[in-house]
Amino acid sequence: MRTVKRLIYSWIDKHFLGGCSSYNSLEVRKSCRSKLQARKIFAQNGVPYAKGATFFWPFKAVRFAKKHGFPLVIKPNVSGFSRGSYFPITGYRELLKAIMLAKIWWPVTVVEQYLEGKNYRVLVVKGKIMSVIRRYPPFVDGDGHLTLGELIDRENNTREEMKLGPVIHPIPKDRKIIGYLRKKKLTLESIPAAGKRIRLYNRISLAPGGVVEIIDKKSLPAENHQLFTELLAHFGANILGIDAIFEKGIEESYRNQKAILLEVNSRPYLKMHDYPRYGAAEDLNHFYADLDSMEIMQRDVF
Repeated sequence: MRTVKRLIYSWIDKHFLGGCSSYNSLEVRKSCRSKLQARKIFAQNGVPYAKGATFFWPFKAVRFAKKHGFPLVIKPNVSGFSRGSYFPITGYRELLKAIMLAKIWWPVTVVEQYLEGKNYRVLVVKGKIMSVIRRYPPFVDGDGHLTLGELIDRENNTREEMKLGPVIHPIPKDRKIIGYLRKKKLTLESIPAAGKRIRLYNRISLAPGGVVEIIDKKSLPAENHQLFTELLAHFGANILGIDAIFEKGIEESYRNQKAILLEVNSRPYLKMHDYPRYGAAEDLNHFYADLDSMEIMQRDVF
């Protein structure tokens, strides 16, 4: 049976967790796997988080929307790489469609309030912040001359010159991008004004062309540093990738703005911290050396 479990885990790891780190014990990984479990720990320790609910039947999500209003987020209770996540949802038709799509990934689904703000991934190791990145959905900046299609080509050429692949993907001109632009009354032939930033998709993940920016760890105020490092202790983890949204920015105390923690990742994808589109990549080798020296219980068990 143990051999079968290892084979299954190996398959899951290859097809769904490729490139994710493995520095936490099975017990810690289980405690982080569910969004519901994470929210319970957030609540117990006074961590700011989005109000939400887990459900199997869509009626509960509809009731949540009626009580709390829009915009909302729909995502699988267990997932990674933002798979099956849809936001911002602004109406009931979008809500029901997102629920059906999210359930492809996991039968139990999460509905949460959505905060418009700046999206971050914070890597935390024992008592320290390892790296902070801000994450962006795919976008281009207009120059008043080039079409959106031409701006996408230019951006993809820049990414190739910077050797960001295969971590940072090219922006595809696929039906998802075209469909998103159509909702904004835009096409690949549209010419945005100089300096106008055009968001090309709603998701911040890397697959549709999202990018990351390195944020100076020293810019975080003490309150934010403490918030993230203490959360690591609450989960008993060696490393966590913590997803958070700050209305004004992570450089200002979370106490002075709207801020929510979304989830914790016990197997964070570390490579994206080494391939920023904006900002200079940091030397994280000493962190990796410390993590590699650890003996991890049941590392190869899912």
